[in-house]
Amino acid sequence: MTATGNGPRGPLHGTRVVELAGIGPGPFAAMLLADLGADVVRVDRPGGAGLGIDPARDLTNRNKRSVLVDLKDPAGPATVLDLAERADILVEGYRPGVAERLGVGPEVCLARNPKLVYGRMTGWGQDGPLAPRAGHDIAYIAPTGTLSMIGAPGEPPTVPANLLGDYAGGSLYLVVGVLAALQHARTPGGTGQVVDAAIVDGAAHLATMIHGMLAAGGWQDRRGANLLDGGCPFYGTYETADGRYMAVGPLEQRFYDEFVTLLGLPDTAPDRGDLARWDELRAAVADRFRSRTRAEWTAVFEGTDACVAPVLSLREAPHHPHLAARATFVEHGGLTQPAPAPRFTATPTSVRTGPALPGADTEAVAADWDVPGLRTTRKDTTD
Repeated sequence: MTATGNGPRGPLHGTRVVELAGIGPGPFAAMLLADLGADVVRVDRPGGAGLGIDPARDLTNRNKRSVLVDLKDPAGPATVLDLAERADILVEGYRPGVAERLGVGPEVCLARNPKLVYGRMTGWGQDGPLAPRAGHDIAYIAPTGTLSMIGAPGEPPTVPANLLGDYAGGSLYLVVGVLAALQHARTPGGTGQVVDAAIVDGAAHLATMIHGMLAAGGWQDRRGANLLDGGCPFYGTYETADGRYMAVGPLEQRFYDEFVTLLGLPDTAPDRGDLARWDELRAAVADRFRSRTRAEWTAVFEGTDACVAPVLSLREAPHHPHLAARATFVEHGGLTQPAPAPRFTATPTSVRTGPALPGADTEAVAADWDVPGLRTTRKDTTD
């Protein structure tokens, strides 16, 4: 599916968002708001910021517009305050106190715009002993207990890219928070407020069900010993004859019965309810999967309720028949990328524009938002 710049606008069409440029979960959260139709203006700094990704390929800046503002220039903070006065949401990802030192903290922004939702994205939060410390995803999820659950027993915990902390525990909670606060601000008598979204809080919250299972005695506090952490032989991944993998998850008995039948396990296979024989059952399942290729096993389980799927790479995923049929991935400007999610019947979303290039929209935003100072700021920082 090819996305166009004239596609549907989404349920947040008409909502204005200011994003103070950063890296990781802040930009991703702002991308989510942009995907949902918000007019997201990213305030980039002269010279750029980030991890060195080509701005033309930084998909987290799609559906946004970019202006250049030097917050260390005397005119910079005033320009951001002019934007904040006209915005519904502001998102920043600085360490605690930095926005205040730059003159764009929540107190001055809310003084200009009492209905503003001021979203703060950090790893450690706005307070606590570690609040001023630097960090990245892996350091944030480590003390929450979530990292300890991932990986094989007797081996170091497995690093889940930066998906669990930055984006699941960070971006998604920030978006939920600012949208909830926006709802409050728009009610009669409602006011703006600060949303303190910390990755440690979100990552810990993600494990709520696991903590309940732990309290009930249904979860062991160690890796590879539980139903959902790879310890169970019918919930995990298995190598195939061609060195690829299949994912297996028939937890319910009726799905498991279909699974073992299609897998071709003999009737003498160990009872899945006998935890003492789980290693034996795992070996039997592994032997069967090694007998055929991933493509062959995919064909065996296709159209069944055995809860088995091929493990695809990032480049393979867009070509999966189901994902292709749903247009889960789209192509825009020569870049294949995940489509906006979730989906809406009355206010559908789309990839409207490619990644915003730093400063490319300064003149247009100055006119649309009626912020004349943007033009001056851009001139001062680029001459």
